[in-house]
Amino acid sequence: MNANMATVEKPTILVVDDTPENLSLMMELLKDAYTVQLANSGERALKLAARVPHPDLILLDIMMPAMDGYEVCQRLKSYPPTRDIPVVFLTAKAEVADEKKGLEAGGVDYITKPISAPIVLARIKIHLALKAHADFLRDKSDFLEAEVSKRTREVLAIQDVTIMVLASLAETRDSDTGNHITRTQLYVKALAQHLAAHPKFSSLLTDAYIQMLYKSAPLHDIGKVGIPDRILLKPGRLDAQEFEIMKTHTTLGRDAIEHAEKRLGIQVGFLSMAKDIALSHQEKWDGSGYPQGLAGESIPLPARLMAVADVYDALISRRVYKQGMPHEKAAAIIQKGRGTHFDPDLVDAFVVLQDEFRQIAARFADAEAGVDDKKLLLDRLSV
Repeated sequence: MNANMATVEKPTILVVDDTPENLSLMMELLKDAYTVQLANSGERALKLAARVPHPDLILLDIMMPAMDGYEVCQRLKSYPPTRDIPVVFLTAKAEVADEKKGLEAGGVDYITKPISAPIVLARIKIHLALKAHADFLRDKSDFLEAEVSKRTREVLAIQDVTIMVLASLAETRDSDTGNHITRTQLYVKALAQHLAAHPKFSSLLTDAYIQMLYKSAPLHDIGKVGIPDRILLKPGRLDAQEFEIMKTHTTLGRDAIEHAEKRLGIQVGFLSMAKDIALSHQEKWDGSGYPQGLAGESIPLPARLMAVADVYDALISRRVYKQGMPHEKAAAIIQKGRGTHFDPDLVDAFVVLQDEFRQIAARFADAEAGVDDKKLLLDRLSV
């Protein structure tokens, strides 16, 4: 054999029998074509089978003290690393019932003693070929599954990045950093997780639903890209005409997401939720909000959650046209809006979680420099 050629490893066969003469006989029969391991008890067989690399095939006697072959086979099949090793029973038990019991225990074949050497070798060759084919299919399946999982993660990562870029494009026109997005995401998630234990909301607020909420939340103000700077950044109160233009950010956001959905050609759960949030997060519990004047539970729950999160964050955040207020004052305003602006159950949840809201706000606070730089720019433009 050429020294540069790779050595092909011989398949390994584990022979299990409590009779030394039988072990010697099988060693002589198999040693030229296979790597042979010997075990004189069921316990020893399980230890050898569990070692890496695992044997390619096991020839197993049934009648052994302490642990018989049926139990050995069942244990092999219940242990994932050895589950796929083919087991061929090699035994003097020749009754049909014995063979049936062996196959039900997980054996792939049943050969009775005294053995015929050509028959044993032929059966071994067949089962090794079948195992090689099964291993190939299993490896291919595992590879494909890993590739699909990898591609799915990549697509989701690209999707998430795209959402955040689009949302930041809208938010930074108004709030100077992308931290408003992160804060409102976390507020909404905290509220939803708390309400998941509430009998009224538990059936809807599953882990998957909350994850969709978290993913959808950044798009709540995407429609602001369509609002002129003179209105969006106006330092004083908006007049009636300006306010009507500002209100259109809800329908602009819904329409933009809907257009993207149509171009995509399929329904996507988080986009449907994002449409509800973008359109209805300015609605009020008493029906005095916009754009549709919805009231109570006719306002989609995701939008009701965002209403609390968005108003709280707007109150505590500094902008070029206002200072942020302390948490206590903002929390009092949220509580005052219970049953008028906000869903009462959501305000009750906010009261319980307000320390967590405060911590989120502190952790993801806006950079003061960004606000000052934008204010300076606006002052120059207005000259």
